[in-house]
Amino acid sequence: MLEFELAGIGSRAAAAAYDALLVFALILLVSLAVSLVDLLPALSGAWAMSLLVLIWFGIIWGYFLLFEAFRGGRTPGKRRVGLRVVMDSGHPISIRAAAVRNLIRLVDIQPAGASLVGLAFVFFQQHNRRLGDLVAGTIVVRDQPEEITALPPLHPQPAEPDVRPPLLTDMEFDLLGRVLGRIDTMQLEIRRRFVGQLQRQFRDRLLTGGTHPELALAELYASELARRQSPAASRRAAAGACRPSLAHRFVALRREKWESLRRHAAGLQQRGLKNASGTEVIGFAAEYREIAADLARARTYGVDTRVLDHLERVATAGHHVLYGVRKQHTTRWHELVLRHFPAAVIVARGYVLAAALLFTIPGIVGYSLLRERPELATEIMPAQMLARAESGQRQLAEGIGYAETPSPYLPLVATSIIANNVQVAIAAFAFGITAGVGTVLVLAFNGLFFGSVLGMFANYGLADWLLIFVAGHGVLELTAIFIAGGAGLVVARAVIAPGDMARKDALIVQSRLAARLVGAAATLLLLAGVIEGFLSASDAPVAAKLGVSGASVAFLALYFESGRRNNTLFGPGMQHPTSEQGSGSRRLV
Repeated sequence: MLEFELAGIGSRAAAAAYDALLVFALILLVSLAVSLVDLLPALSGAWAMSLLVLIWFGIIWGYFLLFEAFRGGRTPGKRRVGLRVVMDSGHPISIRAAAVRNLIRLVDIQPAGASLVGLAFVFFQQHNRRLGDLVAGTIVVRDQPEEITALPPLHPQPAEPDVRPPLLTDMEFDLLGRVLGRIDTMQLEIRRRFVGQLQRQFRDRLLTGGTHPELALAELYASELARRQSPAASRRAAAGACRPSLAHRFVALRREKWESLRRHAAGLQQRGLKNASGTEVIGFAAEYREIAADLARARTYGVDTRVLDHLERVATAGHHVLYGVRKQHTTRWHELVLRHFPAAVIVARGYVLAAALLFTIPGIVGYSLLRERPELATEIMPAQMLARAESGQRQLAEGIGYAETPSPYLPLVATSIIANNVQVAIAAFAFGITAGVGTVLVLAFNGLFFGSVLGMFANYGLADWLLIFVAGHGVLELTAIFIAGGAGLVVARAVIAPGDMARKDALIVQSRLAARLVGAAATLLLLAGVIEGFLSASDAPVAAKLGVSGASVAFLALYFESGRRNNTLFGPGMQHPTSEQGSGSRRLV
């Protein structure tokens, strides 16, 4: 059983600050690049700006995810400070877990980017985990084998008294004690001869015949010493205690092996396992298995707690070097998009329907309210939206569509729309961790706003004008928002009603389903953003926009039919904890 040393709030804050500086520097470089776009022709400038907006969006949401998923759980900041994200079972972090923990970051950074929610959870939660870690089933552990100092010399500890009868005569006991007491000063040939003779002499009384011969003799001596100790012979016990105990002998025999692995792990950590030869990797793996076995023996023999702490850190360092960059089995992207994502929607269709109602009902309320009380528009509507409605009749008379944009700038419009809508979907999912309160508010607010806008435009006689704009992309966009909201409700269900599982286990299991739902929503939002930017905001004829709307309905029918055929991919997996789960104490197992 391997234990990890958890990262504290100070080291995590230092790593986060370092990463934040890198993110800021990258965004600054992107901004400087944007300032140079004006030097380019209009068309290529729009495309260049669109690319830069996507890069900016990717930096914000992809920096932590990509580094943690594909660099062994370490961002540059974590690597600098000596931290690593792993599954709480000790396995390397999976791509799914990296995605979930970093999407939930949207809640952890609240309020307004101050990260007080995340810091509070790390400070007060038993295993130093923020909300993203709880949902993803991850922990942040220390990972600096080069800073593990060598094991200090330890004095032998007395064995516990034992009431069983002795196995050795007084002469045999005295002989064995003298040999073990002087064995480290003997020449190698004499040492081997003495050990072989004693092993043959005590063959039928050795406790563990399969271990190292010297260790077996030390075990026999420690057992005999414990048998001979009693309250009536306290003086003799005290004298015997200065002879080497089993635990001390074990440490003396194995400490050089541990020091070798510590140095080896530090070297490989610096160079990277990928740069090591096959022979070196195989040899290091053998060393790691050996030290893991020694850790189990050390606990059994009751060695000094300082030794256990040291050995656990060395074993953990070896584990991270060996498994931290282990290649994970990953599903091909086209299988995820075409099979797993729609299958997740079919499995969670009840949650998706509930999210649709949470959006639609406030939308109907908002529409009805603005139709009955048109004067409310000046109080609750943004000034930009009011201006657009007031100028709408003139634009309609001139044949200009809603939000119609000159064609050179359509790529930038499409990119901005995609980024905004994906962030709304992320919010609908991430705030599910608030027992669903945040998800309900996101869905209800967006539904109420959409319905109110439609009601206001209807008061100006422009409802059809607005709906023609929405027709092209609206089917895919609204479906995606409903799916993302369903993902948030899946997480909320795990928080509120985990069923037969512990709440932490339910969160981890249901996050697997929720992550695929977010993937499905992002896929549809990408398509919807392209349609909205290049078609809905263009001067394309009404028939084209309505035709794309019909094609979107047909596409969704085929997409979800694919999910229905493959829904067995998810059904059973949502019922039980997976191998990625784990539990433990302050230093998590």
